Amino acid sequence: MRILYYDCFAGISGDMNLGALVELGVPAEYLISELKKLKIEGFYLKIETDKRRGISGTKATVIIENQDNEKHRHLRHVHEIVNNSTLNENIKSISLDIFQRIAEAEAKVHDVEIEKVHFHEVGALDSIADIVGAAICLDYLKIDKVISSPIQLGGGTVKCAHGIMPVPAPATALIVENIPVRTGLVLHEATTPTGAAILASTVDEFSESFDFQITKTAYGIGQRDIADVPNVLRVFLCDDNDEESDTIASYGTILECNIDDMNPERYEYVIEQLLENGADDAWIKPILMKKNRPANTLSVLCNGENIFTLKDIIFRNTTTLGIREYDIMKTMLQRKEIVLETMYGEIRVKEAYYNGELLRSKPEYEDCKYLAQKFDVSIDEVERIVNSLLATIHNKN
Repeated sequence: MRILYYDCFAGISGDMNLGALVELGVPAEYLISELKKLKIEGFYLKIETDKRRGISGTKATVIIENQDNEKHRHLRHVHEIVNNSTLNENIKSISLDIFQRIAEAEAKVHDVEIEKVHFHEVGALDSIADIVGAAICLDYLKIDKVISSPIQLGGGTVKCAHGIMPVPAPATALIVENIPVRTGLVLHEATTPTGAAILASTVDEFSESFDFQITKTAYGIGQRDIADVPNVLRVFLCDDNDEESDTIASYGTILECNIDDMNPERYEYVIEQLLENGADDAWIKPILMKKNRPANTLSVLCNGENIFTLKDIIFRNTTTLGIREYDIMKTMLQRKEIVLETMYGEIRVKEAYYNGELLRSKPEYEDCKYLAQKFDVSIDEVERIVNSLLATIHNKN
């Protein structure tokens, strides 16, 4: 398993992230050529080697060629720029998710509809390049899992479009809700809204320690050079030491409650909300409570970073008066995803392995459903073609 670990001991910004990922292995020429696919003019990316407090790394700076002509943008303008580009769909998806998180935070801070948010810093060309550049780099590195340390936010105040604000800036504070953070290491803004949104969007797990083999270390150099603490972002490229083992251990939390007085029609909405807000899984099982009263147990599998959001959904949308909570460990088979080209189009296939042996392959249902509807054939027909191709591939191997 290929793992990217963010060590945010001195915070993170969009340009620090770009520098770190370029040093980690993304060719600068590739990043620059991909950014040109945005088809917007007025900026270029400068990549150079620099140092902070004796630490050498890569510094990425987005140079705006004509500051006077720079304009504010709304979220729809950003969507148009990204969607009209020739970037691949994965890069577009990552980019727009990061922009969405910032837009939601700005809308809440200023109490306006998200469509009316003016992207002051974020709509500027340098922030667009930082965010889309982050997506380009992550797509290029083919990372299986992203982990981050707690995020250092800094301290003091910061000057932004609306005046002098405390650190963390209001938007940053909202973006990092339910994420482990630290403050006060330096008296400046150590983590920007862009940096915070990149992590909030792409990190799978926040942890202070890890048990992986480090294969490469890289440093992204920040623009500041005034504090005793080096203004750098450190990242590690890691391999999971247990990649070749039979199974993977996954840690999580179960939230659970028994409900006997709620309209069952609401369960669909509740589970939908839980899954859309970060639950790894959610399910209902029928039970008998005291006096043989029929009821249901609502169970939610989640991780630590979104537990408070999920509890809020449960309390606000069900009739329960309390939630049980306990930690669990799940053992999973090694899994891979492949893409098959069929006569109807591409279909993703999930494969499960045990002790190096392929146990089962399963076509992605949504892909089969989409192609069945598109070509007016049965799902059975689509799955039959996929299984025939799989049999041919596996026999060759």
